[in-house]
Amino acid sequence: MCSEQQAGGGYSRRDVLRLGAAAVAGSLAGVGPPSRSALTAEPAPQRGAATQFQIACMTLPYSRFPLVRALRGIQASGFRYVAWGTQHREADGRDTPVLPADASPQQAAELARKCRDLGLEPVMMFSMIYPEDARGLAVLKSRIEQAGAARVPQVLTFGHTEGGKADVWIERFQQLGPIAQDQGVLLVVKQHGGTTGTGEACARIVREVAHPHVMVNYDAGNVMDYLNVDPLPDIQRCADVVRSFCIKDHRNWPRDEDCGPGLGEIDHYRLLQTVAFTGRPMPLCCENIFAPLLPRPETPEGVDELAVRARRFLELVTTGLQSAAQTADSSAG
Repeated sequence: MCSEQQAGGGYSRRDVLRLGAAAVAGSLAGVGPPSRSALTAEPAPQRGAATQFQIACMTLPYSRFPLVRALRGIQASGFRYVAWGTQHREADGRDTPVLPADASPQQAAELARKCRDLGLEPVMMFSMIYPEDARGLAVLKSRIEQAGAARVPQVLTFGHTEGGKADVWIERFQQLGPIAQDQGVLLVVKQHGGTTGTGEACARIVREVAHPHVMVNYDAGNVMDYLNVDPLPDIQRCADVVRSFCIKDHRNWPRDEDCGPGLGEIDHYRLLQTVAFTGRPMPLCCENIFAPLLPRPETPEGVDELAVRARRFLELVTTGLQSAAQTADSSAG
């Protein structure tokens, strides 16, 4: 099983990774989460036009079922947007990539057409390779070209849980930025433990690359899971370069595990408030929709039910944040 699917799907992590990441957490984001009073003392951000939140479901939660069933389930669950990733168990029993790394741009465009025929607009796809991999540059270039042909606006990548090679990332992202720009695509990098385990660390790399088509994807669940860092102060340090989210929640009690949004310990109102008024499109891609403590559904219909719950939760949060702010503006005026 590929590392991206293990991380993205919310499977349990080895304790050794957590122990190794703990030392990194202290240097990246300080020791321990801030107090409640520190959070409530955050200055209000300058408000622009409302962000165009695009609430999407990844195909990843349906990985035990065929891709076609995943797409139909996502559409039937009320989503207008979909993110591709990473592989699905097809009718022949084989785990098959959603889109192989060596697939042609035409194959990517055909998959996008099938999604749109179902009423789903693709907003993100996994690269399925680490930037520092020996084949990283070639595969990421291929992924960007696939995304361009399919009109998928973002390609997602992230680093190895045991650490990253910032100098290699910067060099390669500087080469990939112009290619992404030519294709009308954003290359976005998210947190995945190690030295790139926080949004602050990813933003530091992106700012060094200094290209408008290389940005940050924020995964609050990974920040809390791998490094046990509170994502709320962390996102404040990178919100200006965040262009999308991999949505998963996390619990440290009663069991250490990732879960669906609103079922963990992360405050999504505070999390998404940081980007609620950017004026930009902002994909919110549900990567984990599962319930804590319970086994994962044995049927795709069970996944559908959890997908509906996740969508409704995010709609409530985003609508509430923007409506409350607009009401306050009207009252002040």
